[in-house]
Formats: sequence, C-alpha cells, structure tokens
Amino acid sequence: MPTDPGLRRLALGTLLAAFPGTTPPGWALDLTAEGLAGHTLFGRNIDHPDQVATATAALREARPDVLVAIDEEGGDVTRLAHATGSPYPGNAALGAVHDVALTRRVYHAIGNELAAVGVNVDLAPTVDVNTADDNPIIGTRAFGADPLRVAAHAGAAVEGLQAAGVAACAKHFPGHGATIADSHLELPTVDVPLDLLRERDLPPFAAAIAADTKAIMTAHIRVPALTGDAPATFSRAVLVDLLRGEYGFTGVVLTDALEMKGAAVAAGGIGPAAVRALAGGADLLCIGAQVDAELVELVVAEIVAALRDGRLDLTRVEQAAGRTATLAAWTRAAAPVRVAGTDLGYAAARRAVQVEGILSGGDTPLVVQLFATSTIAEGRVPWGLGPHLGGAEQLRVVAAETDAETLRSRAAGRPIVLVGRHLHRLPGGPELVETLAGSHPVTVVEMGWPSRWRPNGVRAFVTTYGASHANGRAAAELLGLTS
Repeated sequence: MPTDPGLRRLALGTLLAAFPGTTPPGWALDLTAEGLAGHTLFGRNIDHPDQVATATAALREARPDVLVAIDEEGGDVTRLAHATGSPYPGNAALGAVHDVALTRRVYHAIGNELAAVGVNVDLAPTVDVNTADDNPIIGTRAFGADPLRVAAHAGAAVEGLQAAGVAACAKHFPGHGATIADSHLELPTVDVPLDLLRERDLPPFAAAIAADTKAIMTAHIRVPALTGDAPATFSRAVLVDLLRGEYGFTGVVLTDALEMKGAAVAAGGIGPAAVRALAGGADLLCIGAQVDAELVELVVAEIVAALRDGRLDLTRVEQAAGRTATLAAWTRAAAPVRVAGTDLGYAAARRAVQVEGILSGGDTPLVVQLFATSTIAEGRVPWGLGPHLGGAEQLRVVAAETDAETLRSRAAGRPIVLVGRHLHRLPGGPELVETLAGSHPVTVVEMGWPSRWRPNGVRAFVTTYGASHANGRAAAELLGLTS
C-alpha cells in the first residue's frame, strides 16, 4: 500500500534524526525539506565553529524552522569542544560552588555559543539527583545528591539557556540518579514507591517546569510502581498522568535515544520503540546517533503502519507533531540576550576545587594519570592535567597493570600526583594509591564523582567535581603546575 503523504509528513514531524560527517548529506536535507522535525549533532559532526554554522545554515535553507539539537552540558559531556574538553565545568562543580547566579551565567554563556553556530535546542541540563555513588552514567553530570540543591540549579540552568534563545531540555524524567546501570546498555530499574520519587527525584523537574523549560527528556528506566516492566519512555502513567497531569508540563516530551538498549530491546526494535513512545505520550523522538536515510524511512513506515492498524491514534500523533512545531516556532521567535563568557568557565572551575590535607610545594612532581574508560554519553574527550602542565613530567598508566615500586623508581625522589576519575571503583586503583602512599609523598586528584572513599596515607586529596578542560586547568593551577 502506498504511503499517504499526509501521514508520512505527520510522522516525520515527530522525529529527531542525525547524520554522519561535518556536512549534511543530501538525504538529510531532503527529509528536512519534507517535514523532518530536526537533527541532533554529535562530536563527529563538529570540526570548528564556522563549519558548524555552515552545516546548520544548510539545514535551515532546507526548512527555516528545523530543530538543531545537541548534548552540550558543559563538564564531561561536550560536543562543541569534544576535541579538547569543555571550557566550562559541569553540573557537579556548579553544584559544589552552589551559586545559582553563577550556574545561570554559565548556562547563558553555553547558550550563546550554541546560538552563534545555529543550534537551537540544548539537550541539557541534566537534573537527575545522583544518589548512587556508583551511578555509571550520571555522576558528575548531576548538580549533586540533594534534591533541593539540584532543583535550585536546574531552574537557573534552564533560565540561562533560554535567555540565549536556546530551548532547554531537562533530563532524564522521572530521574536516573538512583541507578547503578547504564540505559545505553540495559534497562535499569528504580524500584521505589511513588512518594519517594516525589521527594527525592522529582523536585528538580518541578523547578525546571517552573522556569518554563521548553522540553523534558524521558529516561529509559523501569519504575515498577508506575511503569510495570516497561521503560518510562513508553509509560502514560509517567508521561501523561505524572508529568503533564500532576506537574503541569505543557512543553515537548522528548525521548532519550531510541537506539539505546533500554528502549530498543524492550520494544523489539527502534521502529516499535517509536510507536510505543508516541502512544505513551512522547512528542519528539530522538532516534539516536547512528542514523541514515534507511533507518528514518523504517521508523516513518512503522509509525504510519501503526496509525493504520490502530496501535496509534491519529489525534495523539497530531498532538505530538503540533507540540514540536510550537517548539520550533519558539526558537525562531526567541529574542536572545548576549553576554560575554570569556574565562567564565575557568573561573567557575577554580571555585569548585576542594582540598583535603596539605598541599606541599618544593620539587616539581611526577604526574601519573590513571586510565579510565568513558561512558557513551561522554565519548572519548581528552581529560586530565596534561594540557596544562608546565615542566612537570606526566605518565599515563593502567592502574591494574602498574605496581607502586615502578612509579617510585620513576619519580626518583620527586613527589607524585595521581590523577583519576572515579578512583574508588577503578580496578586496582585504590590498592595502587594506598600502597604508593605508604612509602612516598602522594597527592590524589579525583576528577570523577566524589565518593566517600579516602585513601590512607596521602598528603592531600583534591576534588575537582569533573574532568573538563576547565576542571583540569583549575587543578593544575592549584598545584602550581602551570607554566
């Protein structure tokens, strides 16, 4: 049966696609002209600001009200600065400083940078309350573990972004902070009663809604009390009854990437996931990062088929496409306020650094960076003190493959600065630190989520609350290692 052009355009109006390379290919431009809601930019789409501006201009030539989204959280999750690391600290550092005016200014500056290159939707801020120290996917992306503190900064971040004319998207509803699993890889479960969710996880979303966030992103998590065995992304109890009914949200409900296993596996594929998300109350469907014309057509065909066979109600999809069009209209009508962000991020990162113990001067240390993997959300972004070191020597080692005596010998009497991310859960990390500190002067720089673990015997423990370029410079300056 041939596809009805009206139904095809309606389905396209609910989709956020992506494309490879630094120039939009012909199929991406053609689908945009046909009515595709928009595209998400990833690190592979970013070379330099002028190139990004040219790419977004090409999309707008295809259709002026196209949505161009990006994950630009500052801190450990950056796309614009994926080659160097972000010049802004992330949410954990801003939460540690706990100056909501500073958070508003930082997000305003990020919004200005996005608007300057033609991006009009930021898939930020992350407003999850990170109550699980070993959360593998949120961590330093959160403003903290206290709901009221996170709520205060959530509202400020939304206000800052949207003052720059960039729509904010608070994520991940109803809260990904209590998980110890990554929804990119599996379906995490948060098995708590609704009252605890309201008390612990939902206040930041209420604050973002009060600040008029234009979008809220769903979480591919299972909350049995609300969702049964399905993810929140497919749940009317979460997206309609709770988010819209109880919390009064009227903007766009945007899904996390449907290619993630927390959604795709649960539904039996990206196409069925799109149908279930729309039926559950989502408006704008982020397909994911690995997208081509064939995948978009597959999803469109699945939505159209669902409209024909009754799995989807036409009014529901019209409502979704209408909300997405309203968001696009807001981005075109927004009157941004420009502010200078020069060195703002670096100054903020300096304020966040905390020191326990005594920093000793004297000999230039040997800097040892312990290898740590990156999450899918972060990607392979440079981190550490390396770019900021003056004359200090640096080694990069794998903790589980390195013994303390080797490092003592290499230091040749110099003190050692050990730099890591999430050291408490790094295989071999705690043992290496404590063994070395037992017979050698050691300072630890923790650039991940600050756990309660503190190694015995170290002279100082430095916490940066993130691993961005700004966080690295702040730590290097504090230790007197910059040239």
